[in-house]
Amino acid sequence: MAHDEIIDHYSGLARAAAAGPGVEIRRMRETDAEQVLAIYQAGLDTGQASFETTAPSWEDFASAKLPHLSYVAADTTTGQVLGWVAASRVSARPVYAGVVEHSIYVHPGCQAQGIGRALLEAFIAAGEDSGVWTIQSGIFSENAASLALHQAAGFRVLGTRERIGCHYGVWRDVLMIERRSAVAGT
Repeated sequence: MAHDEIIDHYSGLARAAAAGPGVEIRRMRETDAEQVLAIYQAGLDTGQASFETTAPSWEDFASAKLPHLSYVAADTTTGQVLGWVAASRVSARPVYAGVVEHSIYVHPGCQAQGIGRALLEAFIAAGEDSGVWTIQSGIFSENAASLALHQAAGFRVLGTRERIGCHYGVWRDVLMIERRSAVAGT
């Protein structure tokens, strides 16, 4: 088994237990495209997840994400994707090589079941294993569930970008969050 497969194998098993029996955390695959984009669209449809209103094509989605930091939680019996987490580079400049921006979405029928937490924990571990020292994101100030999930995983609020964008006719505030690794980049 290659080094990264060993890491995926063991961290995946540990994270699956956190999400509950019958759930595996694994790398995102092209065969997950339809389910990943459907979950993304469901999140966008809430109006609380992003300024985006329509999920992109798989090609656009996948090309913007780092493959080694793109994971799904899947039902081990049915293969159904229950949620996903993925990262994008913040900058192509070498000084920011260990800084990523992430997104996490959980199927509406699977929320509050530990899926988001298991995905985020696996993502953080994989990021640290690959040298990521800072994970950042923006959360609408009204999205209390996402904020609580991230704070439980060690993220902190850096500040509020007030009225940063107009979304469905309403100017929205975005909380800027980050998690700094105690392992990578020290």
